Amino acid sequence: MDRRLTPANGRVAALHLAGAVEAERYVAGVPMSVGDPVVDLCAEPDGPRDRQLLLGTRVTVFEERQGWSFVQAEDDYVGYVAASHLIPEATPTHFVATLATHAYEAEEFKSRDVLHLPFGARVTVVNERRRFFETTVGFVSKSHLRPLDRPMNDPVTVAQIHFGVPYLWGGNSSRGIDCSGLVSTSFRACGLPCPADSDMQRDGLGAEAQTPYERGDLVFWKGHVGLMVDDATLIHANAHHMATVYEPIERAVLRIAAQGDGDVIAHKRL
Repeated sequence: MDRRLTPANGRVAALHLAGAVEAERYVAGVPMSVGDPVVDLCAEPDGPRDRQLLLGTRVTVFEERQGWSFVQAEDDYVGYVAASHLIPEATPTHFVATLATHAYEAEEFKSRDVLHLPFGARVTVVNERRRFFETTVGFVSKSHLRPLDRPMNDPVTVAQIHFGVPYLWGGNSSRGIDCSGLVSTSFRACGLPCPADSDMQRDGLGAEAQTPYERGDLVFWKGHVGLMVDDATLIHANAHHMATVYEPIERAVLRIAAQGDGDVIAHKRL
């Protein structure tokens, strides 16, 4: 079983895994939510970052031990989150639909900003004012939020919003993002299920396609993925540029091969 998707750590496992994996106990888990703008989901307590979770993301907590919670996020990814970052299960109503925004202390842009929120962070609106929504984390510009029941409709447009965002291995936010994080963020903002890592995306998204490329096509290398903006231009978060950039697909293919990372291994279309 893939440890990234299997809620079991030897001491505890999800109830539905009883008989399939060994554990000291099997539990249903407790639903909770992420309470901070961006938190790391780690492979082990205080270990390396696998992915990141954003404010309002729902998780199931199977164990809390020594300040770390063993969780499975709503995209099925499993790992450890510092327990201090979790709050009782919330019911978000809106998500941040701009590159970033702020939550303010009062209904006034000159008031103290209390949180910096990245694209995709989810908030709960409790009141509507003239220019701001009052949320449980502060006042947020109405123009920066979008109802969860009105997802965006083009993953490429979402990826383009992230143009220039710095590259961050395991990053999932507009503060820092990697190749698979860009794809999963773009698809999920449009209400489309999407695995978290590029190998899962290659296996789970779309069908094999032939050139010419089309807008929205996914292009995969070993350990890397990008989205086609049109028939000639790729947008991808990559460590060569250390940012999310546009790159002619022909140049990207040659550059990636020349740096020793191989040829394109899949071209998928939804």
